[in-house]
Amino acid sequence: MSEIAHDADWQRLDPRMLLVHPIKELFRFLPVIIGLFLAGTASGGEQPWEYFGIAIPIGLGLLRYLTTRFRISAGRVELRRGLLNTHVLSTPLDRVRTVDLTSSPIHRLLGLTTVRIGTGTAATSGDEQLDLDGLPLARARELREELLHRVGASPVDEIEVPAERVVVRFSPRWLVYAPLTSAGLVIAAGLFGVGSQILNSLDLWDRVDEAPMVGEGQPWWLIAPLAVVGFAILVSALSVLGYLVTNGGFVLSNRAGAWHLRRGLITTRETSIDVDRVRGVSIGAPLGLRLAGARRLSAIVTGLDHEQTSAVLVPPAPSSVVTSVTAEILGRTSPVAAPLVGHGPRARTRRFTRALVPALGVSGVLIGLIVFLEVPRWFLVLAAAVPLLALALALDRWRSLGHTLVDGWLVVRSGSINQHHAVLEAEGIIGWNLRASLFQRRAGLTTVVATTAGGKQSYAALDVPEGLAVALTDRAVPGLVSQFLDRRSSPATSPGEQDEA
Repeated sequence: MSEIAHDADWQRLDPRMLLVHPIKELFRFLPVIIGLFLAGTASGGEQPWEYFGIAIPIGLGLLRYLTTRFRISAGRVELRRGLLNTHVLSTPLDRVRTVDLTSSPIHRLLGLTTVRIGTGTAATSGDEQLDLDGLPLARARELREELLHRVGASPVDEIEVPAERVVVRFSPRWLVYAPLTSAGLVIAAGLFGVGSQILNSLDLWDRVDEAPMVGEGQPWWLIAPLAVVGFAILVSALSVLGYLVTNGGFVLSNRAGAWHLRRGLITTRETSIDVDRVRGVSIGAPLGLRLAGARRLSAIVTGLDHEQTSAVLVPPAPSSVVTSVTAEILGRTSPVAAPLVGHGPRARTRRFTRALVPALGVSGVLIGLIVFLEVPRWFLVLAAAVPLLALALALDRWRSLGHTLVDGWLVVRSGSINQHHAVLEAEGIIGWNLRASLFQRRAGLTTVVATTAGGKQSYAALDVPEGLAVALTDRAVPGLVSQFLDRRSSPATSPGEQDEA
């Protein structure tokens, strides 16, 4: 990319960040500030040193703005910050994978945004991430075009950018799928943890214990179902709220060779992914979503940081929506519509064995408790239900298991409670890993793992017959595996050729 004149010199972030940085530092130092004021109150009144707790974070915020600069020059994007200990982050433009624009409420109020440049590095520290916090929204979008599309020496304003084509946008009907995810449970657990800490710090647990319980004196068979229903309603409400806050205003579009994703009700986020970096898709289908006819979709992007969530393309939504978006991303429907190859009766036996053996052991323990410890007879219901549930789980896992190779795309699927369906471009496969445990070897099965530079970096087809596994790897990437095989054991060699050899 040629040097862009108005970015080549070191430049500061927007002056409005003089309001944002001090506020952010104050929140970071809030526990210390509260502690100083409490200590001052305990010592008999206000003390001058209490206000240093406010002056110091404000000063750090101002210093952070004054010592931060960035530029795009000589084919690199560089970020410099720090006064006494200067820290410079630099990366080539051809390493840019994604560009995220994130706007917190205070950023939105000031018309600013944070530009996060994803380069595929494993950095997790905030000091090691290439974040430009913050830029005016219009300037940030212009910079995104420069980074993703290598526009050359002319300013982006003078270049005719193709119109944005919307692929899919948020629908309020998707909210019905929110309670079928685990988000509500996570939020409820977080609220319970925070509430417990507050009660503990204020010594209010004793008052809670002494307070009269709702329904006290009522039979357990009446209270228990009501408690379960109340908890389910609470979790569902939290799930819907969390889904709406995270995915409100969701829009997936395509423009100028990049996929653009916008979402967020309070904190908005815009993610741009270069089309050339996409190596496939991953379709997540937890059991609850599958029963409701829904899925979620993520992109397999080369070099994407594992801790980034920007690869999510469609939140929980109807299966028809996910299927159509998948066809848009891949440019064809065949990898999604093609039937999967089954893994044979031995793989089926392995699914049922692994599910039923532990279940029968649990049932045996429950029956033993009934016989020897005289526990309630209704434990027999549990003893009978556990193997039936295991049988249903094994059957679902067997039906989910499969793979195929169609039009240069490797498709693998497995799982039941949390089913994974990955579609990976064969050209993006950089290696194979064939693994087999002792029991798999005895059954003539192996797990085929395709490694790639994108997404989770490994995608597995479970319990594939050995001959079929070798044939699959050789068809997907010709010559990569076959060069290490004994020609006489190659599946491509006929019996007559083996005898002749």
